[in-house]
Amino acid sequence: MKLKILSSNANSAQISKAERINGRYLPGKQPFVGANQIIPLLARVLLAAIFLWSGVNKILHPVATQQYMAANGMTFTGFFLVAAIALELGGGLSLVLGYRPRWGALVLILFLVPATLIFHTNFSDQIQAIMFMKNLAMLGGLLMVVQYGAGSLAIDPDV
Repeated sequence: MKLKILSSNANSAQISKAERINGRYLPGKQPFVGANQIIPLLARVLLAAIFLWSGVNKILHPVATQQYMAANGMTFTGFFLVAAIALELGGGLSLVLGYRPRWGALVLILFLVPATLIFHTNFSDQIQAIMFMKNLAMLGGLLMVVQYGAGSLAIDPDV
């Protein structure tokens, strides 16, 4: 977490509006954590949770995952299983920790787009239509991370 602490007698003109909104520049000597720092962290954790859970689930149930992949017309399921695990866990951890979060979000987008198009385009099945829309919502959240970064509570805010 990179914070610049200004002395209490610092001129407010030294602090831009954007810096005050971001919470990166704090008056006084005691840093505090407010909603501007907590909300982006909470959003990253919630967004990453589904990818981390899914990656762990693939590790715990590799045969069932490969059967599901094959049933949807995929070949080389062993390769794609390992790739999916690596992308989901790597990207998910990147988001949670805030380490290179923009890169982590891009990795998850790289995973999410083809997975959505392969597994969730049977719109005659209401569950698949809902899954498609859920994935679009996750894509929106990931694009927000790509655009705006992790926020200030991160190992490497990448801002």
